[in-house]
Amino acid sequence: MTVHSPETRREAGILLHPTSLPGPHGIGDLGRAARHFVDWLCSAGLSLWQVLPLGPTDNDAPYMSWSALAGNPLLVDLAALREAGLLDDDDLRPTEGLDHGSLVDYAAVRAFKEPRLAKAARKLLSTPSHPLAARYQEMKTRESWLLDAALFSVLRRQHGGIAWWDWATPLRDRDPQAIEAAKREHAEAIEEEAVALFFFEHQWAELRRYCNDRGVRIVGDIPIYVDRNSADVWTHRDLFFLDENGLPTGVAGVPPDYFSELGQLWGNPLYRWERMAKNDFAWWRTRLGRTLAHADVVRIDHFRGLASYWEIPFGAPDARGGRWVEGPGMAFFEAIERHEGRLPLIAEDLGMIDQEVLDLRHKADLPGMRVLHFAFGGGADNTHLPHHHTEDSVVYPGTHDNDTTVGWWRSMTAHVRTHTQVYLRVSGDEIHWDMIRTAFSSVGRMAIVAFQDVLGLGGEARMNNPAVPSGNWRFRLTGDPFRQEHAARLRDLAEMYDRIPRPRPEQS
Repeated sequence: MTVHSPETRREAGILLHPTSLPGPHGIGDLGRAARHFVDWLCSAGLSLWQVLPLGPTDNDAPYMSWSALAGNPLLVDLAALREAGLLDDDDLRPTEGLDHGSLVDYAAVRAFKEPRLAKAARKLLSTPSHPLAARYQEMKTRESWLLDAALFSVLRRQHGGIAWWDWATPLRDRDPQAIEAAKREHAEAIEEEAVALFFFEHQWAELRRYCNDRGVRIVGDIPIYVDRNSADVWTHRDLFFLDENGLPTGVAGVPPDYFSELGQLWGNPLYRWERMAKNDFAWWRTRLGRTLAHADVVRIDHFRGLASYWEIPFGAPDARGGRWVEGPGMAFFEAIERHEGRLPLIAEDLGMIDQEVLDLRHKADLPGMRVLHFAFGGGADNTHLPHHHTEDSVVYPGTHDNDTTVGWWRSMTAHVRTHTQVYLRVSGDEIHWDMIRTAFSSVGRMAIVAFQDVLGLGGEARMNNPAVPSGNWRFRLTGDPFRQEHAARLRDLAEMYDRIPRPRPEQS
């Protein structure tokens, strides 16, 4: 019998962000449906659950969070708070307009959940004997970022949502006296916000334990950049290219590519990598540690920015006028390994990838990504074609940035479809299962499939379209989508292609 180590075993999983889970309050949460999904994964023989970044957001995009270290309280399961005696039955009754079926209405969800989270927080703070009270105090002592993030959130609310660089100069520049005065003035609100962040940490830890106890590992995601209007930039201005007023001198993005002829203007501030290197990238080590507190494996989004990054002048209308600038390179990974050992990382090496990026990934000994939607219609040297996959590949039919496989198939030219049919020897009548089977059969050690593809959903279920600035990240499952016939079909493929991890034999 073949024995698989965690580093070499073949396995497979599902990409499904928690916001997309079904649930009673307009958005997925960390409660019963999440555990139902994990049980379904196990029945399908799958051992990976990939999620998007878990941080709290303003504009609903998980890659733009106001704290890179916190989790999203909108994912908190209110039913668990009721069971803990922190909410009443009436608090859980959905309000009119909360449920929009297969789309999340984030404004409605916030209006419903935030007052209830605040109520539960006040109840916990007023009940020091509650079992969760000691855990909250322990987290507050252990996690130094917690109160900074809570303070930032409260101050934004007090300022009517305006960005921190437009606050009064003493608060903008974090004058110690101004910060202490704000902490005193808003002490109660800061504690409530911190407890809401704690609720996420507590529930996510329980859900992760539920996964791990059943042999499921969570694949997390860390955006390479952080949101300009975030607690991270406000508290660490010296680590970013900002002027004395907090305005960036250059911002992040990517040049024109597959997704957009104008490129992508993300607008994130750029790192002062030389300064970060002086303390062996301590801020990044903290950030990776927080992500690994939520996940077992971490995908580094836009990995290529660690080799070289696209710097766009601040105020430019689009990304075309940028330039490539050298990133920290191998020094980054060497510093991480010196302090933390080898971490379980995946490099998102998609887009405009040159030899410099490939060399960095290989030197860092990280698996890269292959996407089958990018494989067909070109030449035989396309690295996404299955015959070019390598063992250190994580293979997807499509990622969260792609259309669903059915949507992709319907929108492709006849040339691409013919190439796909000839290469895979399929009709395409069940293209989503053709692609799932191809991903599972790849030599790549990990195969991950968007749940929309398991269901055979069309473009209406797409999670994100990078070329479209609004309307993304809203996809949500309804009813009971975790069907056993799909689990059985996936398990057949997982068994056929040796993707059901086997336990190690007991040491004699």
